[in-house]
Amino acid sequence: MSPSVGVVIPTRGHRPEHLRAATRAALGQVCSGSVEVVVVVDGTDTAGVTDQLADFLARGAGTTSRSVRVVANRRLPGLPGARNTGIEALDTDLVAFCDDDDEWAPGKLAAQMGALAARPGAEFASCAIEIEYGSRSVRRLAGTSSITRAHLLRSRMAMVHSSTFLFRRGAFLVDESAPNGQNEDWDLALRAAARRPIVHVDRPLVRVRWGASQYATRWADRIAGLEWMLARHPDLAVDPRGAARVYGQIAFHNAALGRRREAGRWALRAFTVRRGEPRTPIALAVAAGLVSAHTVLGALHHRGHGI
Repeated sequence: MSPSVGVVIPTRGHRPEHLRAATRAALGQVCSGSVEVVVVVDGTDTAGVTDQLADFLARGAGTTSRSVRVVANRRLPGLPGARNTGIEALDTDLVAFCDDDDEWAPGKLAAQMGALAARPGAEFASCAIEIEYGSRSVRRLAGTSSITRAHLLRSRMAMVHSSTFLFRRGAFLVDESAPNGQNEDWDLALRAAARRPIVHVDRPLVRVRWGASQYATRWADRIAGLEWMLARHPDLAVDPRGAARVYGQIAFHNAALGRRREAGRWALRAFTVRRGEPRTPIALAVAAGLVSAHTVLGALHHRGHGI
């Protein structure tokens, strides 16, 4: 029999149109196994989200192969707790994540399930993405079918995105100690790759919408999340390119907060380990007031990249 798949969609109910699109795309997957969607409400408006999905819930009544449930986050408030609540609510063979503002292509699950089946012992799969920012779309490919921990230490690899994750249920939970949910997906991918290489389908099978939230500009949270990652994964500091990237990001976020001294200190660390790190002069330019952090991010996001 084909493996069953449980899809976890965390939400606060603030984006009903996108939530319905994400749910519709998950239920419409072209694959032979059963698909169950669990929408986890991270907040108090469970009834409101149920109303948003009323059509799906009504159509799924009595269906064994495709169904939708709405549950409240029963663990720590925030994205990691919501995802773990969804995992624990499922009894499927596989678990997949999808953010409530992202959308899967019809063959996403089938392609990943086929790739997992072709690699005996594989536990975790990802796929390439298409980033939508305003009216512009940019494809982000990995250029490989196997992603190792070394890959993820050297580069965050934007295409290894939480909305692409498919893994064997029982193998992983999300770490709820991540500060305000920052970098919990990168941490999960690093832990998965430490066990076995991640199976990657290098086709853009997930549309990732940027610009719908203020996630990227929560500067203090971004700093806390990166410092948490450095403490949790000390080998992030081993690869010069990977270390300089993280140090440069911390420098940039400090500059965005107006913390010039801290920005300069982290920029110096980035320059010391890798002189060609591009985030170093960008962070210093923001710290000096030559350009705003929002302008920098807007220009990068327009090209499908982040800081």
